[in-house]
Amino acid sequence: MTFFLEVLIGGLLSGVMYSLVALGFVLIYKASGVFNFAQGAMVFIAALAYVTLAERFGLPFWAAFALALAVMVLIGILTERIVLRPLVNQPQISLFMATIGLAFFLEGIAQMVQLWAFNDLSPRPLTLGIQDQPIEWLMNEFDILVSSFDLLAAAVAGVLVAALAVFFNRTRIGRALRAVADDHQAALSVGIPLKTIWGIVWSVAGFVALVAGLLWGARSGVQFALTLVALKALPVLILGGFESIAGAIVGGLIIGAAEKLAEVYLGPFVGGGIEGWFAYVLALLFLLVRPEGLFGERHIDRV
Repeated sequence: MTFFLEVLIGGLLSGVMYSLVALGFVLIYKASGVFNFAQGAMVFIAALAYVTLAERFGLPFWAAFALALAVMVLIGILTERIVLRPLVNQPQISLFMATIGLAFFLEGIAQMVQLWAFNDLSPRPLTLGIQDQPIEWLMNEFDILVSSFDLLAAAVAGVLVAALAVFFNRTRIGRALRAVADDHQAALSVGIPLKTIWGIVWSVAGFVALVAGLLWGARSGVQFALTLVALKALPVLILGGFESIAGAIVGGLIIGAAEKLAEVYLGPFVGGGIEGWFAYVLALLFLLVRPEGLFGERHIDRV
């Protein structure tokens, strides 16, 4: 039982990391209906911006964080104005293809910056001052190994989700975002500036990408592989729903716990190595039962 709890807790805390990436998808899809395929590239370029400012220029944490946030806000605003604004009222597939092109563009820019700053493309270490080691009192009292870094990531995600929930439900801008998500034309008819709202959404998504990039970069290093994190967010979105902030968290917890437990208890029967693909199988099975996700709205079409 102790080992089971250890695996379960580790999986839940890892799932929070997936949720942070999924939040970026949810914010943009919720307000504009655009599936931002470039979210993984945004995570990578956010982490690289921070590590460049901190390591190359020797800035302290808060200064590097503030400047990296400014970079991500600028990228978000430019993306909305240059890439998506000309495609308003175009088919969804056009917007999706535009974000794919944006992903390749951001990846290329990130590699150019890394070559300029460090003269190589090898993974860069990112240090946040918190060591990835077991929490002593849990190990001594309950004989359970829980990483202090994973616990910090869970706490950060919890604070971020609570702040976003308050932002969406209690502020005037948040209510405008929800109105835009429900009906673009109706929102325009009551005086809500659609383009301004989209700019705010992309800026907030850039902030979420920065937080996710710092945590993922501290765990696995700042490298091109961070762009692939977006792929693991897809099962999270399928389970939780593409328009639900709470769904991103719940979906991440389910995926994180399921893949860890599957690797430990099912892996030996199939030769191991199922952690990398089990989440996609689980999402595929879930699509057959509830395609709109746990927190998604059911769509009923009258025929």
